[in-house]
Amino acid sequence: MPNRSVTALLTAVMAVSMAQLFLVGALGPLLVAQAGVPRAVLGWTTTAGFAVAALLSLTAGHWVDRLGARRSVIALLLVAALALALIGSATGTPMLLAALALGGLPQALANPATNKIIVGSVEPVRRGAVTGWKQSGVQLGAFAAGLPLAALAGWLGWRGVMGVTAAIAVLIAVWAVRSLPADPASPPAGPARGSAGQPVPPRARIGGLTVFSFLLGCGIAAVNTYMALFGVQELALSPVVSAWLVAVLGLAGIAGRVGWSRRADRSGRAPAYLTLLAGGACLAALVLAASFWLPGAGWAVWAGAAGIGAFAVAANAVTMVVVIGQAARGAAGRDSALVSAGFFAGFAAGPPAFGALVESAGYGPGWLLVAAGFALAAAVALPLRSRA
Repeated sequence: MPNRSVTALLTAVMAVSMAQLFLVGALGPLLVAQAGVPRAVLGWTTTAGFAVAALLSLTAGHWVDRLGARRSVIALLLVAALALALIGSATGTPMLLAALALGGLPQALANPATNKIIVGSVEPVRRGAVTGWKQSGVQLGAFAAGLPLAALAGWLGWRGVMGVTAAIAVLIAVWAVRSLPADPASPPAGPARGSAGQPVPPRARIGGLTVFSFLLGCGIAAVNTYMALFGVQELALSPVVSAWLVAVLGLAGIAGRVGWSRRADRSGRAPAYLTLLAGGACLAALVLAASFWLPGAGWAVWAGAAGIGAFAVAANAVTMVVVIGQAARGAAGRDSALVSAGFFAGFAAGPPAFGALVESAGYGPGWLLVAAGFALAAAVALPLRSRA
C-alpha cells in the first residue's frame, strides 16, 4: 500500500476515533440548551469516554500486537460508528454517558493500531512525516466538528449530525477492509530492538512520556470541551461562531502536528522538542485567560485557540514520533498504548476539574489552571532532553 494511501487512511481513522470528543465540545451549547445537559456535567461527558480509553489502553497495545493492526483498525471504526449512533439516540444523561463510554474503545485502539501499521509498512525515513499527518487526523476531526458539522446541526440538529458521522465511520471501515493488507503472523521472539535497530529505550522514558501526556491531555481536553461554551457565555459569540473556535484549533493543530513532527524526526532529537511545545502551550492558555480578564480583548480567544493547536496538540504528535522511533520491535502497540493511557487519563481528569473550578471561580482561573498544567508538563519533559 503506497505511503500516500496509508497516510490518508490512517488520518481518517484517527479523525473518527476521537470524533465524539470534538462533536460534544463543538455542539456543547446545543447539548446544554436542547438536551438539558448541565454545564458542569458537560465535562463528565468527556470523562466517560476517556476514562474507559485510559483503562483499556493498559491492555489495548497487547491485543493489537496479538490480533494485528488491520483487524484492530476495522474493529475500532465499527465500534466508533455504533457509539456515535447511540449518542445521537440518547434520551437522557445516563444513556448519553454510557454511549460516550463505549466510544472509549476505539480511542484506546487508535494509536497502537495505526502506529503498528506505520512501523510495518512505512520506511523509516518517512515515518516522522506520516506520523505527523496521521496524528493530524485528530485535528481534522476537530475542524470538521467545529465548522461543517456544527453548521449542519442547524439543519439536521445535533442528533442528525451524530448519525451522519456514524455513517462516515462505516464508509471508512469499508475503505480499510479493501485497502489494508492482511495481518502478518506474530514476529518470532528475539532480542528486543528499536524499530530502526536501536536498543529499547529505558522504561524511564516511557514513564516520563506517559506523565507528560497526562498533563498535556488534561489541558487539551479542558480547552476542547469548554472553549465553545466559553465563547457563548462570556464573549457573546453565537453558538455557530463559537464552534469555529474548535475549527481554528483543529486547523492550527493539523499544521502544528505535521510541521513539528517532521522537524523533530529529522533532527534525531525529538524529545528535546517537548519542553518547547509545552511552554508554547502555556503561553497560549495565558492568552485565553487574557481574553476573559482584559477589557476589549475578546479577539485574543482566537489567538489562544490557534496557539493551543500549534503547540499543545502538536506535542502529542511528537510523543508518538518518539515512541515509533524507539519502540521495541513487535511491541510498538504496547509502548504506544502506555503513552496513550496517560494522555487519555488526562482527557478524563481535565474537563471535570476545569468545570468544577469554572462553577466556583469563573473561566479566568480555569484558564490559569490549564496554563499551570502545561507549565508542569514542560518541566516533566526536561529530563527527557538529556536522553535524546
